[in-house]
Amino acid sequence: MTGTLSDENHLEALARQLSGVRVVDLFDAEGDRASDCRCEAAGLILDYSKHLLNKEAREALLQRAESADLSGSFENLTGGAPVNVTEERPALHTLLRGTRAGELPSLFTEVEKVNASLIRLVTDVHEGKRCGFARTPFTDVVNLGIGGSDFGPRMVCRALRSSGDRMTTHFVANVDPQDLDETLAQLNPATTFFIVCSKSFTTEETLTNALRARDWLLASGAGEDDVARHMVAVTTNISAAGSFGIQEADCFPIWDWVGGRYSLWSAVGLSVALQGGWSTFAKLLAGARSMDEHTQQATGKDNLPLMLSLLELWNTRYLDSDTHAVLPYSQRLEHLPDFLQQLSMESNGKRVDLSGAPLSEPTAPVLWGSAGTIGQHSYYQLLHQGNRRFTADIILPLTNDGVDRDAHRKLAANALAQSRALLTGRDTAAAQALAQERGQPEAFGPHYEMPGNHGHSLIYFNSVTPNALGALIAAYEHKTFFLSRLLGINAFDQWGVELGKVIGRRILKILETGEGFDAVDDATAVILRAWRDANPEP
Repeated sequence: MTGTLSDENHLEALARQLSGVRVVDLFDAEGDRASDCRCEAAGLILDYSKHLLNKEAREALLQRAESADLSGSFENLTGGAPVNVTEERPALHTLLRGTRAGELPSLFTEVEKVNASLIRLVTDVHEGKRCGFARTPFTDVVNLGIGGSDFGPRMVCRALRSSGDRMTTHFVANVDPQDLDETLAQLNPATTFFIVCSKSFTTEETLTNALRARDWLLASGAGEDDVARHMVAVTTNISAAGSFGIQEADCFPIWDWVGGRYSLWSAVGLSVALQGGWSTFAKLLAGARSMDEHTQQATGKDNLPLMLSLLELWNTRYLDSDTHAVLPYSQRLEHLPDFLQQLSMESNGKRVDLSGAPLSEPTAPVLWGSAGTIGQHSYYQLLHQGNRRFTADIILPLTNDGVDRDAHRKLAANALAQSRALLTGRDTAAAQALAQERGQPEAFGPHYEMPGNHGHSLIYFNSVTPNALGALIAAYEHKTFFLSRLLGINAFDQWGVELGKVIGRRILKILETGEGFDAVDDATAVILRAWRDANPEP
């Protein structure tokens, strides 16, 4: 873990001092806590006053950030240093939205060139200049991708969906044929456009779905030459895409310096532009760029992504919380927890530091969540009365144009009520009073107690606009990077994911040929034989 031994010992001592302290008492002790424990950036406000963190502990965490030179690390990240050490390359997703473009002119010229091509494509599709095999305009776009080629655009398209959209977007990621079959069943082949997102053009799930989508077009009356009308690729393997039937001019690159889970800002975000127009995508980029600029310029406790990372370090490393819930009180943001699962756990789920030495402590918490208020009738019971340690982000847009005002008021009331309940809980006296009120004996009182004192943040902003959403995503990106530097790990590789792919190819060969069972364990071999028996060759 990055930081001096004295920093570490001091933080551990402060955590011990706060054990048994209640956050509500910190509000009493610190009269300015509500205003002091907040920061604002790019239209977002972070309120972290409900964490078990006092001013002394915050100052120690900020000193830890200084010792780790997080500001210098961010300069290296945005300046193109090879921060992805195992793959020996930069992680320059910030350049895709124009951050420090003037210092990286040759690379940004490539970005601008691709964006110009994307703008022409979007314009041609929307104006009907590019149409399907029946010469009718496209109405629907299907994004075929997985992981970073799916989570980001899926989440953003859902969040920004409106009645004024130019096209309807659909997303298929699972190699389970039912995913694609159910999507295509509702579409007209003549008016359906496909984006095949695979940097290598070898991703098994994506290529399987792309081949099946191609067959669907051909079976619906499209000719071989018509496939190119309906399909574009986000890939660097132009020859493989060409063999598939996609023209070179319709292949848009993802550069080696852009990681998959950070690729929304590239051509991977094409579905966003096709749905709402290029201006929507440009505003998303602008919002993220505003957060980049804030992260570069803001210092100490005023730096929003920095504070998010320090809160996660404090809770995970020093207060022993190993799970983090993301609770957006907006149906528009229903896919945000899924997106952040990949961003956080694929980035910081590591067991060794940058030098390869084993880590003695857990790194990223398990991240999960769902849209409020749905979760309140599911897992919130465990949050309030279970005995697991957790933290949470409650995310609340203040307005939502065009919706029922009363229902939106109730949504906000639920969000703030849950925050209050997580903070205060219900103490013994109140629990006993409730049992008495219900005519029950004193022994029933503990059933109504709730400990409260659960640390959580509130992140709120005016509404889910492209700018606000871009800023929110970028804030979580930078939080993830800062945490990786505090932990001394690499946030930009994913060798655990790669291992599954390698073994998957071997097992697929066994399923195809019925040979090689000695390469797997006996239990797996039993299931492989059962699958082959259940699916005999025709």
